[in-house]
Amino acid sequence: MAESLQQFHSHPRRYEQNKFVYPVVSRRSRGISIGVNLNPDKICNFDCIYCQVDRRSESETRFVELDRLLEEIDHMLTFVTSGEIYHDPRFAAVPDHFRRLNDIAFSGDGEPTTFKNFDEIMGRVADLKQKHHLPDVKLVLITNASMFHREKVQQGLAILDKNNGEIWAKLDAGTENYYHLVDRTKIPFQRILDNLLAASRVRPLVIQSLFMRVAGEPPSGTEIDAYVKQLNAIRDGGGELKLVQIYTVARPPAESFVTPLTDDEVDALAKRVITETGIPAEAYYS
Repeated sequence: MAESLQQFHSHPRRYEQNKFVYPVVSRRSRGISIGVNLNPDKICNFDCIYCQVDRRSESETRFVELDRLLEEIDHMLTFVTSGEIYHDPRFAAVPDHFRRLNDIAFSGDGEPTTFKNFDEIMGRVADLKQKHHLPDVKLVLITNASMFHREKVQQGLAILDKNNGEIWAKLDAGTENYYHLVDRTKIPFQRILDNLLAASRVRPLVIQSLFMRVAGEPPSGTEIDAYVKQLNAIRDGGGELKLVQIYTVARPPAESFVTPLTDDEVDALAKRVITETGIPAEAYYS
């Protein structure tokens, strides 16, 4: 059991000689997820206090080599779907019900939608998925929603829509002050809210919300009230939210003053979302 838990808590960005593509056992996907790192330079337009990426150390790779990235995905699709991955000791203990390829997930060490050729990479990876005859495998974008207003990003999202895509968008706060405390960015909170509303009017979104203790204190009741109101505002504005993922810190965070909530606290937050918004919610623990 300890080995399985370690697999869930360890998401290395490097696998063998790969620079950009890595397999993980994903608790939220309930299967194998092929991660694609579009930000190997570790540059992000957010600097979240809970992020596990070490932005203080220099990155080994500065730029995305598109041809190599596509070759790595091509090989990884064969490696996972053939079952060869389970011969690797790091994946040998994966339980049977997780032994499936669920998705190709764009996340990594920064915000993937800041990649300058975002629409092109979405199209090229969709082509690889078709090449391997994997219509049921999702293309998952894990994003802070800060760039949804850009034309190339909107074009990339449209490609996802046509290829079993799913957007997992971050919303960690209900108020401007708490948003800047947690996500540490110059991007206005209203832009995130506007982008979430606009995107969710086109396709259903999954919302990812990480809550934690900051210097020993959980988010205040007032903050959670405001957060629930933001979810309702998206829904009432014509947006569709298919799921809210409530989770807490599970890996070593950027800042030592960040610590996880208890399981009961996470459960209570998920219950509030369900009862006060009517949106399905799932809880994930430390």
